[in-house]
Amino acid sequence: MTTRTVRRIRRPLQGAAVGAAALLALSACSSSGSDSSAKPDSSGPGKLSGEVTVFAAASLKESFTTLGERFEKEHPGTKVTFSFGGSDSLAASITGGAPADVFASASPKTMKIVTDAGDASGAPVTFVRNELEIATLPGNPHKVSSLEDLAAPDLKVVLCDKEVPCGAAAQKALDASGLKLTPVSYEQDVKAALTKVELKEADAAVVYKTDVRAAGDKVEGVQFPESADAVNDYPIALLKDAPNTEAAKAFIALVRSAEGQKVLSGAGFLKP
Repeated sequence: MTTRTVRRIRRPLQGAAVGAAALLALSACSSSGSDSSAKPDSSGPGKLSGEVTVFAAASLKESFTTLGERFEKEHPGTKVTFSFGGSDSLAASITGGAPADVFASASPKTMKIVTDAGDASGAPVTFVRNELEIATLPGNPHKVSSLEDLAAPDLKVVLCDKEVPCGAAAQKALDASGLKLTPVSYEQDVKAALTKVELKEADAAVVYKTDVRAAGDKVEGVQFPESADAVNDYPIALLKDAPNTEAAKAFIALVRSAEGQKVLSGAGFLKP
């Protein structure tokens, strides 16, 4: 009688102990599961991914390429694709329906083409400025020391097309000094103008200071005071039909950040 009673009491206690142990194990598994799912924040909805297409002025090529590489490193799973060229032709492509996320122009005038067409999302923001410089052959064999020297009849000079920001700025500087030049060619963007000098197809070109610096010892730069009258503001904008809005916003934020400004200043750009 006593033994049977003890057995009846013991079995329920053993069952309760097993049940409690099972509940503890289940709770532990549940707890560890929630911790592991909370750790990889990058897997959440805020993670950036996919391609970001940036249309940017040719003069931004070196600095934006550097920033694009940093962006991809900071946001694994993203890819930044650039289309560099004359700001006017890029603006025309955007208003013509070319898919892009970001537009960085070398002048407010060319940005206005996009904003007037209603293709920008929000107001563009100036992120840097740029100043002109004369690019000559290495060693400056023609002894160019001023804007006036470019008017010499035996000098082959190249300018950017007047519709391109670098060309419009050069014309503004020439007008300020009362000079008239007859270049051997007008180029569609600043890199094309600089290349003419690098290939020795021209003796000099009026380009941006940043492009002279990027060319290294392939050219020699000559500063001129009239450039102060033709400094270009560079605006950047998110495009209205951007295929990858969140990543585009993050790229613009990088460009405007202290890190981005350091890269741009290192390339010779002026602060806005």
